[in-house]
This record gives sequence, C-alpha cells and structure tokens, in this order.
Amino acid sequence: MNKIIAKEYFSEKVVRLEVEAPLIAKSRKAGHFVIVRVGKKGERVPYTIADSDPKKGTITLVIQRVGKSSEKVCSLEVGDYITDMVGPLGKATHIENFGTVVCAGGGVGVAPMLPIIEAMKKAGNRVISVLAARTKELVILEEQVAKYSDEVIIMTDDGSYGEMGLITQGIEKIIQREKVDLCVTIGPAVMMKFVALLTKRYEVPTLASLNTIMVDGTGMCGACRVTVGGKTKFVCIDGPEFDAHQVDFDEMLMRLKAYN
Repeated sequence: MNKIIAKEYFSEKVVRLEVEAPLIAKSRKAGHFVIVRVGKKGERVPYTIADSDPKKGTITLVIQRVGKSSEKVCSLEVGDYITDMVGPLGKATHIENFGTVVCAGGGVGVAPMLPIIEAMKKAGNRVISVLAARTKELVILEEQVAKYSDEVIIMTDDGSYGEMGLITQGIEKIIQREKVDLCVTIGPAVMMKFVALLTKRYEVPTLASLNTIMVDGTGMCGACRVTVGGKTKFVCIDGPEFDAHQVDFDEMLMRLKAYN
C-alpha cells in the first residue's frame, strides 16, 4: 500500500497527489507511468508520473476527476493509502540534444509533459512549451514548466489568459518563425490528432503520448491496442509514446468511446 503524503487542488476537478513509492521514485524516467487501484475491487487505472523525489521516496500524480475510479483516487486525503500501485511501466522518453523542441501540453497533459520538458532542457535543447486549456483556471504547472523552458506560450479557448486560440495556433506560430527539430504532444486524443496533422504538414518530427484504455498494463489483455504505421501496437509496453504521424487517431478515438 502507498501512503498519500501531500495533496493539492489545481482546480475543482484536478488534484495533485504526492505518494510514497520509494522503488518507483528511484527508477522512474520521463514518460513512465504507473497503474493504481483503490479498494480491493477497484478498477486498475494508469497515470503518468508527473514528478518524483528519490530522496523522499515519493512520486507525484496529477489526476482529473472524470469517472468513478478517478473520483476514488481524488477523494483520498493525506494519510490515506492507495491499495495497489505498479510501475514504472512503459518505455521512457528518448532524450537527446535534438536542437529546438516544442513541448505541447493540453489540460492535465501538462503534468506528464513536465518531466519531459525538464529532461529535454537538461540534455541541452532549446525548449519552447505551449500550454493549452479551456480557461485560465485550468492552466496548471505554469511556474514549474517555465523553470525548464526557454519560452512558455499559453493558449486558452476563451482568451481569459495568454493568447486566445487552440494549441495548434500557438505551435504554428513557432514553426513559422524558426526551425523546430522535434515536437512532443500530450493531451486529449483529438488535440494530439490535430497537432500531428499540423506538424506533418510542416515535416516536423512529432511524438505523441497516447492515453488509451488500459487494463493489465503488460500487453496481455489487448485493451490498449492502437494502429501505428499499419501495425498493431500496445500502448502499455510499446509506448506510451509513438510517432504521431504514424498513429491512426481516428481508430483510437473510436476505441476510446467503447465505454461511453
């Protein structure tokens, strides 16, 4: 069992939890995720690790309340325990000095983007972060992102903060003014689809961290399968990051509606 050490509300439905997990904290890398379960009959749900502190032996999860299982996790208080946690899972982000890297995070996707931004900056890249949300209140981790970014661009749907518009508009402005060597995107599937369509047009290599339905996290159940470059891949063991230009997002979006 994993104890909740700290809890913070970013908004009414987005919660930051710091959780005791010393072995995971020691071995996790940018891009890794965990699967958690609350209650002996609870659903197993994947969450990307937003941060870790090996000295304290903790990891940080940023979770959005969207259904019964996430509600269970978000309702935990300091001193409570997560019943089960397994990880780190998935393949870590490939980090090297690419040159100029655009990191595009939408909504709570900014949380798993944070360790990638940090790792890319420490590898010597020029990092431009584009954060998108519906309103100012839903923009998260701006200060932490700015710490490891050469530039931060905020896009809000209603124009209440930063620039009014979609994340793709912010990315396109960057591409039009300077050479971008890599784009990394994390957020809602439909957002990542349109980021991929944009960057493909400009021939900018792009990685997308996919958020498919996941059950066992070991590649056995097949629930997280996606088509990448015409081949079946499993997000839990082959991903979660893939060449965004090769992902069949329409199929993925259809599969995400399976439990609607």
